[in-house]
Amino acid sequence: MAAVEEAVRKAAAAEIMPRFRQLAAHEIVEKNGPHDLVTVADRLAEEHLTASLTAILPGSVVVGEEAVHADPAVYDALHGDAPVWIVDPVDGTRQFVRGEAGFCTLVALAHRGELLASWTYAPALDEMAVAIRGRGATLNGEPLHAGSPEPGAILEVATSHPDYTTPDQKRALLGLRAEGVQPRPCGSAGLEYLAIARGELDALAFSWEYAWDHAAGLLLIAEAGGAQTTIAGEPFRIAGGNALPFTAARDAATAERMRGLLAGE
Repeated sequence: MAAVEEAVRKAAAAEIMPRFRQLAAHEIVEKNGPHDLVTVADRLAEEHLTASLTAILPGSVVVGEEAVHADPAVYDALHGDAPVWIVDPVDGTRQFVRGEAGFCTLVALAHRGELLASWTYAPALDEMAVAIRGRGATLNGEPLHAGSPEPGAILEVATSHPDYTTPDQKRALLGLRAEGVQPRPCGSAGLEYLAIARGELDALAFSWEYAWDHAAGLLLIAEAGGAQTTIAGEPFRIAGGNALPFTAARDAATAERMRGLLAGE
């Protein structure tokens, strides 16, 4: 798996960091609105990773955010028999565009819907988190343990931006405005998952299910001792078809408390 970490680092060094705080206006494009941006760094980093990752594992395929935007049929590979690399080349593009360090590159390896390994790399922060199914999670080589919130402590929770929720999902997220819960808007999804895995954030709640935003982080928190569930009480499936919103948390008890709040119980 060291080859994958090297590939992620090389893609960031070649295509992302030279453009950090150096983007020209014509290198930034809105996809579906002002909160959904893509840059030349996103596109070129994904192309770089597509070439390197499929070379590491012949016969594998890539489901990348930008490739799916260009051709939605690419997403169907998540249902296929080939090993799939799930790639978000720049997660937190808004932060990247603003010249902030809170962005990362996300890569996960899955097979027939099962997550096998993941890499969360924040190049501007020099942080690399790795999770291997059944073998734990690390940050810069040190073990990650999500732990549990202190009894009676106010839960710190990151949530979806309201522009990306249906009316029903928005009502569910409003259920988090309860006593003992302190919600805030989500930044880079990958870094929010990392914050849970390192015990710095208690939970999150998302209303969208794009695999590139969640695959790496879900395995990371699972291997760090965390838990996740959809509002229906079922495990989140990376291939889609989930009841939304869903939540991920530092431990199973917190995930269940979040599910109950989202469901209005």
